[in-house]
Amino acid sequence: MFPRFLPSMLLLVLFAPEGYSQDIRAVKLPELEKIMATNKQPLLINFWATWCKPCVEEIPYFINKTNEFKTDSLRLMLVSLDTRDLYPDSIRSFIKKRGWSAPFYWLDETNADYFCPAIDSSWSGAIPASLFLNPNIGYRYFHEGQLSEIRLGELLLEMTKSVHLPAVKAGQ
Repeated sequence: MFPRFLPSMLLLVLFAPEGYSQDIRAVKLPELEKIMATNKQPLLINFWATWCKPCVEEIPYFINKTNEFKTDSLRLMLVSLDTRDLYPDSIRSFIKKRGWSAPFYWLDETNADYFCPAIDSSWSGAIPASLFLNPNIGYRYFHEGQLSEIRLGELLLEMTKSVHLPAVKAGQ
C-alpha cells in the first residue's frame, strides 16, 4: 500500500535546501564599510580564516551566542580572509564539514594595509579579530585575538543591553 503522504515527503526531500549549504558572498571593502555605516541594528563582524586555529575554535561560540541574542536583532557576519584560490569552494567545503550555518562572507581584498585600518585603526592585521557595533547606543568595540565563550557573551550583553563592563585583554 502506498501511503498518501509519501509523494509530499519525496518532494520535500528532493527540493529542500541542503542542511548546511552555505552561500559565501564576496564583498569589497567599500561594501563592508557601507554595511558598517548604514547598519541600524547590533552587528558583530568576525574576521577569520580556515588556516587560523583560534578562529576555527571560536566560530562555534559566535554562532551559538548570537543565536541566543536573536531577540535583540543581533546580526552576525563571519568574514573570511582566506586567499582568492580558496574562494568559494574550499571555504564552503570547510564550513560544511564543520556543520556551521551562519552568514559567511569573503573579503575580496589582498592588501591588509588598506583594509585593516579602515575596519579599525588599532587593527594590526592579526586574526581572529571582531568588531562589535550597535548604532542605537553608539557602541563600537574592536577586539583583536581569540575570545572565550564567556567573554564573547559578556561583550554581546554589553553591546545589546548597554551594560558597561571593564575592558579585558585579548584572549581572556
